[in-house]
Amino acid sequence: MPESAMDSMFVENIAAIIQLALAPAFLLVGIGGMLQLFSSRLARVVDRSRELAKEHGQVTEGERRNIVRELRKLDQRMTVVNRSILMAVCGAITVGMVITLLFAMELAGIDLSVAVAGGFILAMTFIMTGLGFFVYEVHLADRSIHLDKVFLKWDE
Repeated sequence: MPESAMDSMFVENIAAIIQLALAPAFLLVGIGGMLQLFSSRLARVVDRSRELAKEHGQVTEGERRNIVRELRKLDQRMTVVNRSILMAVCGAITVGMVITLLFAMELAGIDLSVAVAGGFILAMTFIMTGLGFFVYEVHLADRSIHLDKVFLKWDE
């Protein structure tokens, strides 16, 4: 086969691999959006905990108990959001590895389809776990933001 025909086939193969890698690349964009959301939630929780920590030494004992109770809830939420972030980052790294395997498979001429499929399954598992942690953090936030019943009573 002439060299130009081989070069043309190589370019076509690379173009096909790039097309295959586009779906995982878009997945990386989605994970980036998730990370932005998770980081925003974490920042809000951290800001609230700093605000409460400043008040801690300037309040009565009864108020301090309420502050400590809320700080414990915020600490739990921080832990859960950090786990969401960790899982999303692991998913992104795994997606990157899948893209790398796709190119390595073509360039080396080795069948790595099982590794690619396994990597994709692992990436989805990381992403779903991160979203699961996020749903749990939203649940924790929902439980902690309700008004005290004393404020909801109307004494006429």
